[in-house]
Amino acid sequence: MTNETPASPFALARDRIVARLAAYRAGRRGFGGTDDPEEAAALRLMLARDPTIPSGMTSPPSTALRPAAVLVPLIDHPDGMSVLLTQRTAHLSAHAGQISFPGGRIEEQDADPIAAALRETEEEVGLSRDHVEVIGRLDTYLTGTGFEITPIVGIAIPPLSLTIDPFEVAEAFEVPLSFILDPRNHQRVERESAGRRRAFFVLPYEGRNIWGATDGMLVNLVDVLAE
Repeated sequence: MTNETPASPFALARDRIVARLAAYRAGRRGFGGTDDPEEAAALRLMLARDPTIPSGMTSPPSTALRPAAVLVPLIDHPDGMSVLLTQRTAHLSAHAGQISFPGGRIEEQDADPIAAALRETEEEVGLSRDHVEVIGRLDTYLTGTGFEITPIVGIAIPPLSLTIDPFEVAEAFEVPLSFILDPRNHQRVERESAGRRRAFFVLPYEGRNIWGATDGMLVNLVDVLAE
């Protein structure tokens, strides 16, 4: 008889995760994601007027999508992987206080979305690009606030030496990948928008609500690894 905790049915080996991401062909998705610029502008205007959305979460309507990239950091602990997330500080002009992946806008000096995601991660949490093995990407995610986000997936091996930028990041924390991969933990929420029904997801974890684009990308990760 042992006192060992049984392995989660949603735990995946590193090799399987790498293989699934390497074979994945990314598409497009998102809350507010649309190829129609007029519809995108109308949705962003609706969001800006929605009193249930905290101030600072929306931007003026525009047909121009702003390219951005984030890193989805998988932390390869001996007892299972986790995902590193950040909580943005409350004073930021965009997505203040939200749970997010490290990342931001793609700048002119960035060679591609991978370079942007790694640069932003270094700047926000101090995780060096030399410690990240990029293994693939998820679907391009279009947000109601006008960002077109490329999620880059990478693996980092602990121990991590993080240095948080206090201007942008209130804290960094990890969520077990097995918890994220359990579809029962994701709550689907629907909202009416411009005569169309929109859906997004919320992932409650230890007193935090991970939602919007961040949980949408995590749901995408669930889909990829469950195939």
